[in-house]
Amino acid sequence: MTIHPMISALRRHKAGVVLIALQIALTLAIVCNAVFIIGQRIQRVNRPTGLDEQNLFLVSQQWVGAPAGDDPASIQKLDALLREDLAALRAMPDVASVTPTNSLPLLNSSWNGSVSLHADANLIGGNARTTYYFGDENFVRTLGLHLVAGRDFNAGDVTNKGFRDPSEPTVVIVTKALADKLFPKGDAVGKVVYLDGSGTPSTIIGVVERLQVPATGSWVSDFAWNATIAPVRLNANFARYAVRTKPGRLQAAMKAVTSTLYKVDPLRVLDDDSVKSFADIRTQAYRADVGMAALMGVICLILLGVTAAGIVGLTSFWVGQRHRQIGVRRALGARKADILQYFQMENLLIAGLGAAVGIALAVGLNLLLMKYYEMDRMPVLYVLAGVVLVLALGQGAVFAPARRASNVPPVVATRAA
Repeated sequence: MTIHPMISALRRHKAGVVLIALQIALTLAIVCNAVFIIGQRIQRVNRPTGLDEQNLFLVSQQWVGAPAGDDPASIQKLDALLREDLAALRAMPDVASVTPTNSLPLLNSSWNGSVSLHADANLIGGNARTTYYFGDENFVRTLGLHLVAGRDFNAGDVTNKGFRDPSEPTVVIVTKALADKLFPKGDAVGKVVYLDGSGTPSTIIGVVERLQVPATGSWVSDFAWNATIAPVRLNANFARYAVRTKPGRLQAAMKAVTSTLYKVDPLRVLDDDSVKSFADIRTQAYRADVGMAALMGVICLILLGVTAAGIVGLTSFWVGQRHRQIGVRRALGARKADILQYFQMENLLIAGLGAAVGIALAVGLNLLLMKYYEMDRMPVLYVLAGVVLVLALGQGAVFAPARRASNVPPVVATRAA
């Protein structure tokens, strides 16, 4: 089969060829970038937190009439309220472990900073970004973290301070990602670091395998597992408690926790959102990502469907127009397979033209998304897969009308004449 007569035939239908080629090009550009966005969302949702997420829930509450000052007397009174709550929660029959905490992974409430190997360092560059978690000696056990080096906190390591107190802890536990960045030789335990450009040394006493930062946005992608745990009870007029229940007792413990805390002190605020399982926190954190992925998927399916329908419609129209021509070819000896192959090859030319334009559009669209929406650069593999997809879509869509054309009998040429 020669291409030249085919191109001549297409030139007589320029408008239809251009419209279908542009439709294929736009479909390729949008589908490539949409699938890339879906892949990024799925990758983000499946990112491990480092926690043992089963049987874990969070309590957030606020005392009414609690001291609001930063003076030592107010801080100690707030700490006494905090320790009373901890004692009551730990006494619950379904509870295995409790720790105060300022946040949890995926909670989107974070305390971020930088870690340096030098005192009073300039934090603008050359440092490791980190997020801070504050808890007591039960923090690692309650969250189900895996200690891979050094030791856990003990009661003697734990101190308390006001929420706005800028003092730094003397010992910390860091994640392996942060330890490897600061000490690539793997000898972080026992080394001194400086937090947030301070001159106070903090000694690394342990390394946990992984602990994700609370934020879920793309801006934390560079330090998603850089976390520093300080053995500090933060004192303010509000508090958060991470609670690990005994296996299978999550719902029972969550149901009982509100009344337990009200018995300790009724002057507090505990609403419907104050007690959340970690499963709910995960669902809420990634709701937008899941919704975006679903929306992109629907858009892709609609675009592919519309493009396929366009190819079917145009090819069917051309088959109707060329009915007599097809009959003549059959009368001159063309086989059914030749007619079928002709329309398949004709579609491949149009789809190839559209794919070539679509590659440029896909790259251009990705550059725009990178510039205005901080999207990552799309790998070439996505574009190549998109080209294969639109070519296969064209071949599949044209098959039915091409097969109908191949069934035109030679006698049609005589009747038409």
